[in-house]
Amino acid sequence: MSGAEFVPLSLTPLLIGIFAAVACALPGNFLVLRKQALIGDAISHVVLPGIVVAFLLTGVIAAWPMMLGAAGAAILAVVLIEAIRRLGKIEPGAAMGVVFTAMFAGGVLLLEQTDTSTVHLDVEHALYGNLESLIWLDASGWSSLLDPEALAGLPVELPRMGVTLLLVILFTWLLWRPLKISTFDEGYARTIGIRTNLLGLALVVMAAIAAVAAFDAVGSIIVIAMFICPPAAARMMTNRLERQIAWSVVFAVASAVSGYVLAGYGPLWLGGTDAVSAAGMIATMSGLILALTARFGPCRSRTGAPSQA
Repeated sequence: MSGAEFVPLSLTPLLIGIFAAVACALPGNFLVLRKQALIGDAISHVVLPGIVVAFLLTGVIAAWPMMLGAAGAAILAVVLIEAIRRLGKIEPGAAMGVVFTAMFAGGVLLLEQTDTSTVHLDVEHALYGNLESLIWLDASGWSSLLDPEALAGLPVELPRMGVTLLLVILFTWLLWRPLKISTFDEGYARTIGIRTNLLGLALVVMAAIAAVAAFDAVGSIIVIAMFICPPAAARMMTNRLERQIAWSVVFAVASAVSGYVLAGYGPLWLGGTDAVSAAGMIATMSGLILALTARFGPCRSRTGAPSQA
């Protein structure tokens, strides 16, 4: 594929997929180590009713109303999970399961019972996103990367995911030490003055921001897979947290690139005529990478969290 074809048709969806995968994988490392991996699953489900309600209130599909609606739903879910956990005195996984299934079911019912036929908002869009459609129509080749007029026509999802990824990286860098200490020894973190409850909430909020930003472009399938599979696979490769973070980024990028390529060309190589869902294939590749590391990873037989050192 020449640059004249690759840049307008494949560059932006590929970059959006990579940015979304890495933005979810970074906080996913701490969620997995804290045994809170279902938080990412919960958030990716509960944003659906928020998006639908935002559309019903505004009547338009626009970035900011959708983001605000999804963010409101994510915050409500966190509050409900904590309330159910405390009042019902049940373990966090059960509280998450109750909240995200109920809210996702409510979002599906809203979609089915309201008139969204005139817009690109349906159950399939919520699950798989619209990654393949995020093409750069104003681009004519690699030279367009330096053309201000062409850059003005970039899909809005690309700068949105780029900014989100930068926020996640900045959050991880600024709070690296308290995140690291509280993840491995919450009791010790409290004794040295780290407000673990507030830090845990900040981590969940950052995960929610990543999930909300990625939801419209890539759907809930990639969001769920990237919060869990790359960090879990990285855990099989090392006992050092810093290396685990690096491995998770490598696996997230590898999943996004290989999944996108195989979704478009895999069926053709096998004699088919139609491409398959890029989001579904990216999630599949992340699961395959996890399976391979679970079988062949050097730390696959060890349990517990990686070393702080």
